Amino acid sequence: MKLFPAIDIIEGCAVRLVKGDYAKKTVYSTQPVAVAKSFAEAGATYLHLVDLEGAKDGGTPNLEVIREIVNESGLLVEVGGGIRSEETVEKYLEAGVFRVILGTAAVNHPQFLIKMVEKHGDKIAVGVDIKDGKVAVKGWTELSEESCFDFCEKLEKIGVKTIICTDISKDGLLAGTNLALYKEMSEKFRVDIVASGGVTTLEDVDQLQSMGLYGAILGKALYTGNIDLKQAINLTKEEIL
Repeated sequence: MKLFPAIDIIEGCAVRLVKGDYAKKTVYSTQPVAVAKSFAEAGATYLHLVDLEGAKDGGTPNLEVIREIVNESGLLVEVGGGIRSEETVEKYLEAGVFRVILGTAAVNHPQFLIKMVEKHGDKIAVGVDIKDGKVAVKGWTELSEESCFDFCEKLEKIGVKTIICTDISKDGLLAGTNLALYKEMSEKFRVDIVASGGVTTLEDVDQLQSMGLYGAILGKALYTGNIDLKQAINLTKEEIL
């Protein structure tokens, strides 16, 4: 199973939110490039980056920081947050990221998603952020009418190869992840599923791996020391693409 240590960026800083609440923000570092390098030194291959300003408002306010992380960390970087136009997709791919994550745009503009998947293939992933069984959009500030499983079925038919699934109710609480949800998803859909939200302990990592999941995102638990990244990577015996 692949591990994706995470950096969420606001105003060029590495932060974490609780349940996606922008009012509950903790700044962990003003040097996200250094954080990314520390993940690489611990043995990481991948990095999950989210521009939280972009997620809420659209645009690419932290593009230069992200470009620097790509260039200096040596990690395979996937990026999400406010990617709602072909121009933004191209900007990130030109900056060297290996995968772009669509969220709100995938829900609200399926034709755009289809076009991007046809053009870029597995360089396009979709973030499915779940709250009360529905898919959340616009940086988790709004709920769509789309149910999680119906939406994932559509994504599979479109040809999306990777779904990054976050249970918002678990995010940032260090209270464990939604193992039942990921088990059900992995049984229902033939796509690569990345678990996100509430991965708190090495036991969580081990249980997700035992399901045969493609990947898991490690966020707050890394910053608080609940999970040692090197130990987690050794546990998963991560392999490069």
